[in-house]
Amino acid sequence: MASPRVATAQRLGRLLRRERLALGFGALTLLLAVADPRPWARWRDWLELPTLLGLLALLASIEGVRASGAVQRAAQRLARRARSQRGLAVMLVLGSALLAMALTNDVSLFLLVPLTLELGRGGDLPVRRLVILEALGVNAGSTLSPVGNPQNLLLWRESGLSMLQFAERMLPAFAVMLALLLLTVRLVVPARAVHPDGGAPPPPLRGALAAVSALLLLAVLALLQAGLAAWAALLVLAVFALGWREVLRRLDWGLLATLAAMFVGLGHLAVWPPVQRWIGAWAWREPLPGYLGAIVLSQGLSNVPATVLLHGLVASPMRLAVAVNVGGFGLAMGSLANLIALRLHGERGALAEFHRISVPFLLACAPAVWAVQRLLGG
Repeated sequence: MASPRVATAQRLGRLLRRERLALGFGALTLLLAVADPRPWARWRDWLELPTLLGLLALLASIEGVRASGAVQRAAQRLARRARSQRGLAVMLVLGSALLAMALTNDVSLFLLVPLTLELGRGGDLPVRRLVILEALGVNAGSTLSPVGNPQNLLLWRESGLSMLQFAERMLPAFAVMLALLLLTVRLVVPARAVHPDGGAPPPPLRGALAAVSALLLLAVLALLQAGLAAWAALLVLAVFALGWREVLRRLDWGLLATLAAMFVGLGHLAVWPPVQRWIGAWAWREPLPGYLGAIVLSQGLSNVPATVLLHGLVASPMRLAVAVNVGGFGLAMGSLANLIALRLHGERGALAEFHRISVPFLLACAPAVWAVQRLLGG
């Protein structure tokens, strides 16, 4: 039996492995604070507190749904409908893409990844690959919608197009992404049969918790749409603190810490003079350099900060929209959705496998989208 000291060291090691992304972004923040000191007000801006509060409200609402037993029951029903692992993967990928068009990419993952993890508890499903494919799916699906992700919302407003016109302009890029995604599913998910009866029976359904959590989720989405993130967080925290405190205890506070460190670190990196000099020297108004530059910048800064930096430099908002959505693939840093999916999955080895799938996907997607856009005159 391990001594208390050894047991403590093992727990610390597991914690450090689990929070390695937060530690990495924290280290970046500290290094930039030393190399490029900035006023405290800038740090407060980079923190993006409304975004964090909105994510807190969403996380808590989804955790309430999961704690009610509803997710486990939905997972078993879905497994019974699937004839093969590949068929299940196609359903999850298409579902993630459709959800992302209406609910944004990160909200879709909060709904689907817990469902996928429950599916994996009852058999030998390739859960890690399914979660990775869902991350790619929400990035692809959100590309088509002007409200599917933050960068599209910003550029749609700047473009002056209607929602339908924006979707029409993004349709060729989305079609390429979806076709490549379905090909990727065929390549990485086997056609083995699904065995839905191998797992433990689902827990009893807690009807009151399920109903309240679902209503809270709808209320949170409405409040976030109205720009009232603080009220959304306050509502959710108050309801669960009064009725179901175990939901708050089970909440992934480490994910919120990771995102806070990411926002501050990448926000500072975006205004760091060497990055600014590179941005100022690039030929952003030329079609191909602008396209490639936005993809590369998204890989390092994530596509939302890249959009904020470039929306006045690239010649057309729609060209930039295509480029930064393509830039969400590749490295995990390319999109916040990628990092959320990996964190929700939570197991070792996911980051390496994500890159084994997503980097080749980007290398195929970027030239294919460019070729289709040029063919259609985009």
